[in-house]
Order: sequence, then C-alpha cells, then structure tokens
Amino acid sequence: MEKQKLPNATLILVFGIVSIVTCCCYGIFGLIFGVIAVILANNALKLYAAEPELYEGVQNVKTGRILAIIGIVLNLIFIAYIVWIYTTFGWDTMQDPEALQKALEDLLGQ
Repeated sequence: MEKQKLPNATLILVFGIVSIVTCCCYGIFGLIFGVIAVILANNALKLYAAEPELYEGVQNVKTGRILAIIGIVLNLIFIAYIVWIYTTFGWDTMQDPEALQKALEDLLGQ
C-alpha cells in the first residue's frame, strides 16, 4: 500500500514560514497565519496519530507547527511593543515627527 501525504503538510510549512516573515507587519498578518498553521498542524497530527502507516510528510507538519509557534510568539511580542509605544508616547506624538523626537530625547535624558 502506497503512503499518501498528510493533508495540508506543505501549506502548514508555508504558513509557518510566512508567520515569521510577516511578524513586522504590525503583528496581525503573521499572527493570523501562525494560528491557522497551528490549527491545521494539530488536525494533521491527530490524523497521523490515528493511522501512521497510511501517511507520510509528518516532518513537514511538525516543522511548520514549530515555525508557526515561533511566529506567533514573535508577533505577540511585536504587538506588545506597538501597544507600549502608543501608550508611552500617545497617538498625537506618533503622528508629529518633531514631537516624537522631543519625546525620545526626554525618554533618553538628552
């Protein structure tokens, strides 16, 4: 009997990579791709656990899941950083370059 590829194995790997690459896009896109990859990976791993002799490509699923988890963590850190920036300086300061420069100088004590 010929083994078949796990469903969405390549897609999970690609989404895991994309979640890391897009972590600087305000954290939203990478977070979405990471969560989707983790959900798909969990479903694929459950399918593989039920009948491991029927499927191949579990390594792609595991790698994609790990990359997606790393991407989720990076995206959450970036979102927290953006929230900290806006709560520290405020929306109006972020829109005005001169006010932002003055706020940064005050923060750094220059």
